[in-house]
This record gives sequence, structure tokens and C-alpha cells, in this order.
Amino acid sequence: MLDFEFYNPTKIVFGKDKIEKLNDLVDKDARVLILYGGGSIKKFGTLDKVKEALKGREIFEFSGIEPNPKYETLMKAVEVVKKENINFLLAVGGGSVMDGTKFVNLAANYDGEDKTDLLKYGFTPVPVSKGLPIGTVVTLPATGSEMNGGAVISYDGGKFSVRSPLSFPKFSILDPTLTYTLPKTQVANGVVDTFIHVLEQYATYPVDARFQDRTAEGILKTLIEIGRKTIDNPTDYDARANLVWCATMGLNGLIAAGVPQDWTTHKIGHELTAIYGIDHAKTLATILPALWEVRRKEKGAKIVQYAERVWDIKEGSDDEKIDLAISKTREFFESLDMPTHLSKYGLTKDDVDTVVDSLNRHGMTNLSETGDLGLDISRKVIEKAL
Repeated sequence: MLDFEFYNPTKIVFGKDKIEKLNDLVDKDARVLILYGGGSIKKFGTLDKVKEALKGREIFEFSGIEPNPKYETLMKAVEVVKKENINFLLAVGGGSVMDGTKFVNLAANYDGEDKTDLLKYGFTPVPVSKGLPIGTVVTLPATGSEMNGGAVISYDGGKFSVRSPLSFPKFSILDPTLTYTLPKTQVANGVVDTFIHVLEQYATYPVDARFQDRTAEGILKTLIEIGRKTIDNPTDYDARANLVWCATMGLNGLIAAGVPQDWTTHKIGHELTAIYGIDHAKTLATILPALWEVRRKEKGAKIVQYAERVWDIKEGSDDEKIDLAISKTREFFESLDMPTHLSKYGLTKDDVDTVVDSLNRHGMTNLSETGDLGLDISRKVIEKAL
């Protein structure tokens, strides 16, 4: 097992009708900015419930945080924070709203004049020494942003990772019933996003991290069991509750501790989303199987372990197990109505250069858990994903 430091201060409040707990979780004298995306939280009454729970406090709203939150939009929220002397940020929504709220917090407390500087640090914590408390009410299970210190922000045609210990929510409310009204495609996105979050931390190379491996495998097997079920039966509380908790546990640092991590699939996927507007999870479903085909030698030991433990593939050679594991993974994504080839989104060989050039422009030239995946290999992966 690799050396590690583990830190996670987020309090989770899980279950039905937990929005009312906001009254206990947010100081009575707080000046609260509620940040959200479109109109769904109004349409289904979530915003009203949040405001009722916060009654007696000064409440302000900022709406319009888009999927893949844009820097320019978030800077408008920063202006509200400063103008209204906000001292608590409450994100109500999915990963984009939560990520955007984290960036608003950091940008509002960054001393530098050019806030775009915050986008250049990647996985290194940004140099911000103070921040506001953040809470979240999760309405879309997928990103795990409700229990980690990271965010992904869109700017100038690219997507940038931003992280800080100050970005951990103080608390997150996870009520599975708030997700019942999600469109099927968004639920499928959440299942696939969570599944591949786990694989980015699992399918690397062995370091004898047994707890992390077994926990990751448990999340993967759970998603396979409930993925289609929770899409077809959105009000099945137990199935949806398992998805919500898997999404949180898949990216809160627990299974990442002491293991190598890849994130190549995400890096290439981010470029595809930025260029073509394809949903984040949908890009991941196309890239991961292709990446495994190209990197089967480097990842072979862990893919074989994945085949044996997650898919119960016991017979055959290692190569046969790898082939079947990749096939089973594709079949799982397809069973969620999630295409696994970029051609389904209209991409052709002519688009490969565009994506590779974008990777190069954004410095994505040494990807993978070992840093040896250059643009030539990324090209092969994208071509294989067609």
C-alpha cells in the first residue's frame, strides 16, 4: 500500500425528509446564498422546502449554474457574495452546482486580481487560506462532490480541476427521494459516472491495498445490481438509496487512499464534453473500454482481478478474462442505454485530430497512473473509441 494522508470533514445527513435538518445545521444569524441550476428545484418544490427550513435567516438566491459550470457564470455569483456580505453558501443540485459553489467560495476569498489563476493548479490545492462554510442538498447522485474538496470548472473551451481543503462541504443532505423525478438519462449518467470514478482508482496496478480494493469492488457490484433497476423503478427507495450512497463513497477519498489513480478516461472525456457538448458520463462510457483495450498490458493484473471478483469470471487465460471483462463492462453500460462508441454521437476519424490537439493545448500530454500516456497513445484510445 502507498503512503497517504486521509482527510474528510463532511457530515452526511442521509434519509427521507432531511431538508428540515437545515435549521439545525446552519447558524441562525447566517446570510445564506442558495445556489442552483435550472428550474427543476422550483418545479418539484425542493427550493421551497429549503427556504422554509432556513426561515429566519437572510436568504439570497443565485440560479443558472449550468452543467459543466462556466467560470463567467460563477464570477457573477462571486459578486453577489461580496455585495451581500454572504457568510454561508448552500448548493442545491447535482455535481455542477456543488462544484460551482466550491469555486465561488475560493474565488471570493482569493487575494489575487486574476481569478483564472485558480484554474492552473490541477490536483494541487489552490493558495487560498480562508473560506466560507458550504452545505449541499444533493438532487442528482453522480459526482461525489458532496463529500470531497474538488471541483471541475469550464473556461475558454477547457475543463479544469480545482481543489482545496476549504472546498469540503461542512455538511451534505442526501435524501434519495429528491432524486425520484430525474430523467432516466440523468440517472444512467449517475450510475456510469460513479462506476468509472471507482475504476479510475481501482484499475491501475496492484499495491496490496486490500481494503480499498474490496470496498471498490463492493461499490461496483452494487451498481451492477441496482443500475437498471433504479432507472426503471425510480421510486424504489432502497435501490435509489444505494445509488446515492455509492456515488458519495466512490469519490470521497476513501478508496483513493494508498492506491495509484489514473483519470485518463476523465481527462479525455472532459475534452469531448467541452468540444462536442456530450454529457460527461456518456463520454466516459466510450473512452474507458477503449482505454482498457489499448492499455491491457499495463492494467492487466487489475483488470483480471476485476474480472474475477466483480464479474465472477473464473475460467480461461488472463487474456480471455480481460477480453470478457471489457465485453461485460460494455454490455453493462449499453444495458443502461449508454452507447460505448463515439460514432453514436456523430464523431468520425476526422474528429480525432481535434480532440488530440485540444489535449495538447491543455497540457494533457503525460496521462495515466504512471504518467507515460502521451498524445500518441491518446490518439489510439480515441480511434478505438470510435
